[in-house]
Amino acid sequence: MVIEYETKGRVAILTLNRPEARNAINGETAQRMEELLDEVESNDEVWVAILTANGPAFCAGADLKEIAAGRFDTLSTARGGFAGIVQRERTKPLIAAIHGSALAGGTEVALSCDLIVCAETTNFGLPEVKRSLVAAAGGLFRLPRAIGMAPALEVIMTGDPLPAQRAYELGMVNQVVAEDQVLEAAEALADRIIASAPIAVQYSRAVAIDAFAASDDELWQRTNQAFANIGETEDYEEGPKAFIEKRPAVWKGR
Repeated sequence: MVIEYETKGRVAILTLNRPEARNAINGETAQRMEELLDEVESNDEVWVAILTANGPAFCAGADLKEIAAGRFDTLSTARGGFAGIVQRERTKPLIAAIHGSALAGGTEVALSCDLIVCAETTNFGLPEVKRSLVAAAGGLFRLPRAIGMAPALEVIMTGDPLPAQRAYELGMVNQVVAEDQVLEAAEALADRIIASAPIAVQYSRAVAIDAFAASDDELWQRTNQAFANIGETEDYEEGPKAFIEKRPAVWKGR
């Protein structure tokens, strides 16, 4: 299977599984990604997902064999775009757990996730200009939002790699850990998220991810609507009740 899937409690783990091709994206991988994200979104028992990979690299971007064969269009899906993920609309948090390199489309896949945990040895980068290409899967606008315009333009226009520690310092990465601790650290981060009310997390995420794209007026409106919507849930009553009773909240996700 090009992407493995398992669940651990409230956490779904999606694992890219083409190590012989450095987990480059082909048509089968893109289609499988879309199907698994559908599963994550529709499964009420899953509150957070993690995207990781088998082998020495997280993702090398597009599979050049597919491109050479004239099958470039198969690397995208109608709803997800490249790799079935970069344009995908989601409601649940997605953490990238990265060891090895995540270059070109691999960086763009990582940037489409909400949070990133990576190894000390990880390199990001958009080297397309070195081959007279354009990074076409969201990196040209997501990277400036993630790390700021000046450093992003340096990465984009030189095509040079962005080391893990530098990405962390610039705010693109949440945690940099030893290579053998990446998945463990991502799971620990997921556990911290699922300790909170899942619907409140989803509503809050939905407003926050558009913080740099929408106007303040729109964001105020959406914030107020989110607050009104959360007030209709069972978990809205459980939160204050658990606080008063000095006990952990028992979230139902409804």
